[in-house]
Amino acid sequence: MRAVLIVNPNATSTTPAGRDLLAHALESRVKLTVTHTDHRGHAIEIGRDAARDGVDVLIVHGGDGTVNEVVNGIMEVAGPGAPAPAVGVVPGGSANVFARALGISPDPIEATNQLVDLLTEYRRRKIWRRIGLMDCGERWAVFTAGMGVDGDVVAAVEAQRNKGRKVTASRYIRVAIREMLANSRKEPSLTLHLPDRESVSGVHFAFVSNSSPWTYANTRPVWTNPHTTFETGLGVFATTSMNVWANLALVRRMLSQKAAIKAKHLIRDDDLPWLRITSEAPVACQIDGDYLGLREEVTFKAVPNAVAVVAPPAENVSELH
Repeated sequence: MRAVLIVNPNATSTTPAGRDLLAHALESRVKLTVTHTDHRGHAIEIGRDAARDGVDVLIVHGGDGTVNEVVNGIMEVAGPGAPAPAVGVVPGGSANVFARALGISPDPIEATNQLVDLLTEYRRRKIWRRIGLMDCGERWAVFTAGMGVDGDVVAAVEAQRNKGRKVTASRYIRVAIREMLANSRKEPSLTLHLPDRESVSGVHFAFVSNSSPWTYANTRPVWTNPHTTFETGLGVFATTSMNVWANLALVRRMLSQKAAIKAKHLIRDDDLPWLRITSEAPVACQIDGDYLGLREEVTFKAVPNAVAVVAPPAENVSELH
């Protein structure tokens, strides 16, 4: 079995020692090549080349942005459901939402042991788990996308990262609060177009999910659409009010039990085959925690069984959640 270990040396928690430990553990199971990313978009190139070269497994040691790039590179070559490298993850970023949603431990050493066991299991069964992806038109999303304040938060955090500041959960929270307060004074510009129902205007921001949880505050899951998984359609979570007190109450529910996420100003739906978000003026858009830029319209489509992953079966993950 041929594998490529893709290391993002700039990710929050990757270290040379961790990389070497991971490589040593994998070398006993696969024919391994180790490569490092050195510029934005590099992991797309690596994923594309590996798919063309018939590599069996691509293992990402980095954050969610690196995972997204690798998947986009694979999908450029293979397309949904076509034979292509399976994607494995050993967390190395600040949130590692994708890995956790797959049932992979956030601890790199534990995740390495999981990965080795899963590769051994594959030799016996010859079957990878497959998950759905979100087609956003110009880019594939693995687990989430957002328009409005969500995109503003990601853009602001990326600006701070570019200044050399470390990205942490507390920094995200501080930036999110600042952007929420700034957006509370703006008029809503978004309209949601959903299947088999009238469009909803007057929307301030919208999250689109391909899995759950939506993100993590350190070890604490943050829920928007608990019934959305890699095996279902898409989830949408949007608000028609920027009232600070109403949204603080909503945030408390998002951090509490999954069944309690309700509010009068909340639009929430699950298992959607598609949805479209339009805006009266360009707004910030993010995909998998990476800032995409300003957009006036994006259509999101659920594509089932799109890519193979090195991960526990879906039923095991649901038990963990």
